[in-house]
Amino acid sequence: MKVSYNWLKKYVELTDTPEALANKITLTGLEVDNVRHPAAGLKKIVVGWVKSVREHPNSDHLNICQVDVGEEAPIQIVCGAPNIAAGQKVIVALSGARIADNVKIKKGKLRGAVSNGMICALQEIGFSDAVTPQAYADGIYVLPADAKVGAPVYSYLGMDDAILDIEITPNRADALSMRGVAYEVAAEYGESVHFPEISLQEADKNVADVLSAKVTDEQDAPSYNLRVLENVAVKPSPLWLQRRLWNAGIRPINNVVDVTNLLMLDYGQPLHAFDYAKIGGHTIEVRRAEKDETLTTLDGKVRQLTPEDIVISNGEKALNLAGVMGGLDSEITAKTTTVVLEAAIFDAAHIRKTAQRYNLRSEASSRFEKGVNRATVITALDHAASLIAELGQGSVLKGRVAPTSVTPTPVKVQLTTEKTNQVLGTNLTSAEIKQTFQQLGFATTEKAGTFTVSVPPRRWDIHIAADLIEEVARIYGYEHLPATLPASATPGVLTAKQQLQRRLAATLEANGLDQALSYALTTPEKASAFQLGDSYPTKVSWPLSVDHTTLRMNLISGLLDDLAYNTARKQTNVALYEQGKVFLKADAKTARPKEAAYLAGAMTGDWQAAAWNQEAIPVDFYRIKGLVAAVLADFNLAEAPEYLATTRHQEMHPGRTADILIDNQIIGFVGQIHPRVAKQAHIAATYVFQLDLDHLATLAKKKVQYQPVSRYPAVTRDVALVVDQSVTNAALKVTINAHGGAYLTSVALFDVYAGRHIENGRKSMAYTLTYQNPQATLTDDQVNQAFAKVVAALQDEHGAKIR
Repeated sequence: MKVSYNWLKKYVELTDTPEALANKITLTGLEVDNVRHPAAGLKKIVVGWVKSVREHPNSDHLNICQVDVGEEAPIQIVCGAPNIAAGQKVIVALSGARIADNVKIKKGKLRGAVSNGMICALQEIGFSDAVTPQAYADGIYVLPADAKVGAPVYSYLGMDDAILDIEITPNRADALSMRGVAYEVAAEYGESVHFPEISLQEADKNVADVLSAKVTDEQDAPSYNLRVLENVAVKPSPLWLQRRLWNAGIRPINNVVDVTNLLMLDYGQPLHAFDYAKIGGHTIEVRRAEKDETLTTLDGKVRQLTPEDIVISNGEKALNLAGVMGGLDSEITAKTTTVVLEAAIFDAAHIRKTAQRYNLRSEASSRFEKGVNRATVITALDHAASLIAELGQGSVLKGRVAPTSVTPTPVKVQLTTEKTNQVLGTNLTSAEIKQTFQQLGFATTEKAGTFTVSVPPRRWDIHIAADLIEEVARIYGYEHLPATLPASATPGVLTAKQQLQRRLAATLEANGLDQALSYALTTPEKASAFQLGDSYPTKVSWPLSVDHTTLRMNLISGLLDDLAYNTARKQTNVALYEQGKVFLKADAKTARPKEAAYLAGAMTGDWQAAAWNQEAIPVDFYRIKGLVAAVLADFNLAEAPEYLATTRHQEMHPGRTADILIDNQIIGFVGQIHPRVAKQAHIAATYVFQLDLDHLATLAKKKVQYQPVSRYPAVTRDVALVVDQSVTNAALKVTINAHGGAYLTSVALFDVYAGRHIENGRKSMAYTLTYQNPQATLTDDQVNQAFAKVVAALQDEHGAKIR
């Protein structure tokens, strides 16, 4: 969650610096990964007014511009942007300026014409391609006409802000909104929040006259609400709105779509807008998709839907994937005049499965999965309608269409002063505890040391007394809790269990396996797979998310998730192991499960990589069986293990799986996972084993430090240039870095050649350019566009000829 410090200050009075604020909220539960100042490192970048533009006499794509930058006389700048035109207000980096990546702008010549600066695109002053408006993706950015010539551009572009990048844990989904963060900050500083009043003006025309809606299954959409706006002018958003979006990492589209995104950030409530004219029938139905039904989503891809998907339809065909992505056939365009605005609560489990099925994880689906504030669904809808009407000069029809709705009520939780102090080791008074709840905005009554706390719907993560004690600890300050030393001395030796654990780890790692740590909570389907024996699942009463509802009964499911994660990132040879606890119940009525220590491993790809003198050796049954034998050897067993072919594991290959027995007791199994399971997990042929360590020894978990594999793959491009002998490597690298874009991570010279086939006085220099986006996988189009800009710059600035 990217939080704008300037936006936050509109809701809470703050005097601390962004860094001090980040440190304070990190200590109390909202971990701030970093604080970014968009204008940091930039200088001498001002507003310029293009007075005239003429074609460069020595180039077919360069222009010579006379630009007023607030000095005594205009300056001349050579510009290659295709959208440059006289009369524009533009971003100008003066001679001596510093732009993105610490590139210094110098006075120079381009094809014989003097250039005293640079007219900049947003990307060249630090904006990412992901947030640059599409209209300016390949050109310079044009500022509003009221921008003051010669003034620094930072305030116009929202760069005089600080962006706090907060890592939101699943239990604090309430902080996936500016208002949620504002409540948290206000509580920590003892301040109150100040949200603007919403003024919604409705027309006389009733919405029921133009639109109706129904929900087939109320569990799919417990709350579904619509508003209609007419005579809306769809156009670019004002700059203040665009600033808020791109500081949050979202690309501005138009005033209607931008408002829905803005208020999703504000309230944490996803919103969606339809073009009323494209709905057809003027009836909206929330239902399950039909078998083999198709939908073209906003990304232009045709999706083959399943009955597990919740869709919004017009009674005949699907219009969008509910809570995940809109449909292309009903999107808002410049021709739209009547807008249908949607605010809903969708079933979290179905949204998660749909998003995973189509690989469409979005800001909206993430919020629906983790939960939204049921108390502000209508408020967010009305606010959006009001703002769209204001920005688009439209009118809001009277009333809402709401086939389903929810009535949020506070959760009442009781807590005692004695219990709070007992858990925290403190001596807090009842008055101090009550003050904490007041700071959090929780209505509280107290009688003889017992509190009854009314938790508002915005904090749906709080249900029991332990949750309230955690809140007291957070606001009081973890650093202020007293430390208590152990009463007895700790022996300075490893226990037998620890020694065995380390021997097992050493054996597996010596054979090329890496240790993995998976969540103990998973889905019911994954928890019940790959069992050694019959067991009943254990579900938690208040899961943090739909992905973490059931205690695991095996370790293999978690390892397969890790394999799928690595395989999707082109890591095809992966070998992992995990030692951990599983939770088993022999009786469904048993409340507390038995904890059992398991060891599991999973391998896919090649056991041994190919080399000049040998072919690659893929993993097979006998390779992993030998690995199991090596592990069992660490136990010095009196009897040798016995391997019996079995077909009792539905998730395993029926012809390549064996149970492992010792003294006629099954202590594990080894084999290949079923091809059906591998296909569902999007992984290649995979071999696994699982051992019940309680039949062999009891092992404690071991914490390790590990280096995660790079999340997204890098992409390389090679370029060979023929340049004059006088051109230096350093000069070429400066040009490449200056025009390489935000995702260029390294430039490496790998060849220099002069001689045959190269003109006298010239030389060939070859470079490898590496591109990597830390937030997403780069597409070929993105890399090719960035690479083309580098090639063009090398040709223009150094007269380079591409070999």
